[in-house]
Amino acid sequence: MSDRTPAGRFLDAAIGLLHRIRDEEADSVAAAGLLLADTVADGGRLFAFGAGHSSLAAQDVVYRAGGLALMNLLTVPGTVGVDVMPATLGSALERVDGLAGAVLDSSPARAGDALVIVSLSGRNALPVEMAVNARALGLKVIGVTSVAYATRTTSRHVSGTYLKDHCDLVLDSKIAVGDAELTLDNVPAPFAPASTVVTTALLQAVMATAAASLADRGIEPPLLRSGNVDGGHDWNGRVLEQYGDRIFYRH
Repeated sequence: MSDRTPAGRFLDAAIGLLHRIRDEEADSVAAAGLLLADTVADGGRLFAFGAGHSSLAAQDVVYRAGGLALMNLLTVPGTVGVDVMPATLGSALERVDGLAGAVLDSSPARAGDALVIVSLSGRNALPVEMAVNARALGLKVIGVTSVAYATRTTSRHVSGTYLKDHCDLVLDSKIAVGDAELTLDNVPAPFAPASTVVTTALLQAVMATAAASLADRGIEPPLLRSGNVDGGHDWNGRVLEQYGDRIFYRH
């Protein structure tokens, strides 16, 4: 019998979304993993970007045990998380025209690289311009977003387009507009967001696919081990040294 407590309802909702992305996004996940593996095999570099809480999923695939060492975080100062004061500044910066171009121009990203852009709504100027400018530079772009926002909200980019319109591949998180899974009669607003759980799972599924794809073609995936297991630091030191010219979070 299902647990109908708020906690149980939220977990049921999250599990339901995970089942949906497993079944409905399987082809897109496979294609995204293959794209990343192709990029690694061809000598390219990997980047991930997200603003606000979308940055959590981007950060989750950078410099972590079990992850690809070549994934680098592309940061826009003030938009990475709620550490900026006031926190509302980060949201405001997402709507600033021209910021993405300046960030990419000063980054190490170049043609032949791949960029994962995470934006739940995909409607703000920053993720849209990030995708447009990245593709103009010759990068392959994977967008992770909720496609529903494109039918239920208005774009904040001058073009009227959304992140999903400027990607080589799109992963749809299936998150409902508003990102809140629960309602109660005595609570005045919807609550309990699931976007971080679902988006993180989507990206880890892509990373798993990429690692397996590299192995299938005889290339050892550049994976990191936990520093909290014996031998982990030595293993990571070897990987970081071998791929040092494609890893930018060390500098």
